[in-house]
Amino acid sequence: MRRQAAPLICVVVVVVAPFLPPQASSGEAAKEVRRVLIIHDIGVISSPGFAEIGQAVFTGLQKSPYRIELYDESLDLILFPDRVSQDRFREKIIQKYSARKPDVIIASGPESLKFIAKLYDKFQGTPIIFCTIWSGIPDELRHGIPFTGVVAQLHPEGTLNVALHLLPSTKHVVVVGGVGKFDEGWEAIAKQSFHNYESKLEFTYLFDLTMPALLERLKHLPNDTIVYHTSISQDPTGERFIDSAQSIPMVASAANAPVFVMDDVDLRAGTVGGDLVNWADDARIAAEIAVRVLNGEKPQDIPVTTSNHAYMFDWGALKRWGMKEKNLPPGSIVLNRQPTVWEAYQGYIIGGIVLILAETLLILALVWQRARARKAETERRRAEEAIRESEKRFRLVADTAPVMIWTSGTDRKCNYFNKPWLDFTGRSLQAELGDGRAEGVHPDDLGRSMQTYAEAFDRRESFELQYRLRRHDGEYRWVLGKGVPRFNSDGTFAGYIGSCIDITERKLAEEAMSTIGRRLIEAQEEERTWIGRELHDDINQRLALLAVELDRWSQSNPSIPGLSEQMRYAQERISQIAKDVQGLSHRLHSSKLEYLGLATAANSFCKELAGQSKVEVQFSHAGIPRSVPKEVSLCLFRVLQEALQNAVKHSGVKSFTVDLRGTEEAIELTVSDIGSGFEEQDAFTRDGVGLISMRERLHLVHGELSVKSKTGAGTTIHARVPLKTSVDRAMVG
Repeated sequence: MRRQAAPLICVVVVVVAPFLPPQASSGEAAKEVRRVLIIHDIGVISSPGFAEIGQAVFTGLQKSPYRIELYDESLDLILFPDRVSQDRFREKIIQKYSARKPDVIIASGPESLKFIAKLYDKFQGTPIIFCTIWSGIPDELRHGIPFTGVVAQLHPEGTLNVALHLLPSTKHVVVVGGVGKFDEGWEAIAKQSFHNYESKLEFTYLFDLTMPALLERLKHLPNDTIVYHTSISQDPTGERFIDSAQSIPMVASAANAPVFVMDDVDLRAGTVGGDLVNWADDARIAAEIAVRVLNGEKPQDIPVTTSNHAYMFDWGALKRWGMKEKNLPPGSIVLNRQPTVWEAYQGYIIGGIVLILAETLLILALVWQRARARKAETERRRAEEAIRESEKRFRLVADTAPVMIWTSGTDRKCNYFNKPWLDFTGRSLQAELGDGRAEGVHPDDLGRSMQTYAEAFDRRESFELQYRLRRHDGEYRWVLGKGVPRFNSDGTFAGYIGSCIDITERKLAEEAMSTIGRRLIEAQEEERTWIGRELHDDINQRLALLAVELDRWSQSNPSIPGLSEQMRYAQERISQIAKDVQGLSHRLHSSKLEYLGLATAANSFCKELAGQSKVEVQFSHAGIPRSVPKEVSLCLFRVLQEALQNAVKHSGVKSFTVDLRGTEEAIELTVSDIGSGFEEQDAFTRDGVGLISMRERLHLVHGELSVKSKTGAGTTIHARVPLKTSVDRAMVG
């Protein structure tokens, strides 16, 4: 025994050290202190499982907002199971913690829970949290004791079922255990779980054999046998063992049959595994509950939980006993998976081959390396020559192309301009490289063009823009620039390549066409105005005089039979014609638009059309400025006339919506219906010219027309005219 004393002291220091509270830093000095006492059934030296439990509790308590003083005690049931020793330990605990009452007590194991329950009179009010309880909550926990925790649910039956599935020929089950106080609970649970299987299998319970006799017995088990290990902390001779570290390895190495176990700590030294409980996970949950209690929750308000379990197996044991991994339950955990022969000895195998063929391979490698070097050098020279030739051909093509071409690198800087570009700008290549080309861009277009280029560059997208570029004679010319990203053969981004063409003449032609169109529309409006006034001031007045003369003639000849009725009918026809002429006059030239403004004229037109066509037009307007340019108000009024008349004529419905909205920037007109509709792609290719006319009118005032329509789902026509167009209308600088 003396020879074992020195090593024992060393281990105690190592195991207890992790549970000592860490030295408080300056930031933690102000934290309140809370004392936690944990009592184990077995000391951490005697049980690796309880060592894991203690470490898990210590780690979990670090999440508390308090500075924890953790006290660790053990009943040491393996070394001191007798009543005298336990009574002395009880007195020691009472004396030791009488002046340092714990704030929480954690009982790790069923005997520890019974022990602290019997002493609870000495720790009145202290909450009790338990874990690693595999035999149920003891009766000693009287009503009124604040407790909660984790109850372990051992699964010997689940382990037996999976063993029978893996080894269906099994006929014999040997259950091994010891005679120690700690062993009794495990053995009782195993016996109770296997009771229902005793009619199907032959069970042998080896609990009272000395360790040598047990090992000898296990060496000579019959075929179709499995071994189920419970706990061996002591044999009948009084010899004591650390179950996981000593008993398990001896049993697993001696048995000529697969050994299944109860918890994950015993899955070692060649045991197969089974449906195992995880003690460290129990301790983690208990620590979380302790933190909640320290934070003010009452134990009785926290329900008792059941521990987690999982199917866990050792890969080597499965292979040794011929068990197939595919037959394991779903979600099983397989530990210690060994590499294949090739994976384990791949280096050695390759090394042997290399050593055998070293001389030959070395010579071949040198020859191959030399040939490869020559080939690489030749290919490099050819590649360089090909690049030079490619660049030469590119520059030749670019310099003879009728467009201006440029390229840039990954840094956005331009690194090439062709001869047409340099001839156009009259600058040298060195002056244009980098950001030099920006010096020739018109100041009003520089910011917009550089922003478009930068945004497209960041997204690696193609772009197109129009801007003014200074020619060699100092004149700014409109150019159309396009750019596309370049990529290397390996897919890496290489920069951009772009081209420009002079579109000044096209711009001037478009402006000229726009001017002609504007003049034609102005002439049309002038003609409509003249016709409208003639109809209103001349024709309509003459029709009115004719109606008066007919009335007088009818009154002067009352004796002629039937004449009065004919005259009355003629008067009504003339009056209706006069109204129609007046309506036509207003449509040709709206005096309300000229004198009362766009909103009033639009509202009046909607009412007139609704009355004439027997339809409903909902008109709304907001924000229309008092002063709207004449060409803008006239354009929008004509668009409204065309759009609403077309909707009444073709939509097939009787209800329409017109909305007129104005801001400081623009005026927007929307005409919509829920009628028959049409396909949008046919909007400007149909037989009618209404939409084309609206688009041309809006183009003259720099407006936009959009049409949204679908067959059977109605149509919405939206027109937008900007009010601030002084800069936009400057087509050529």
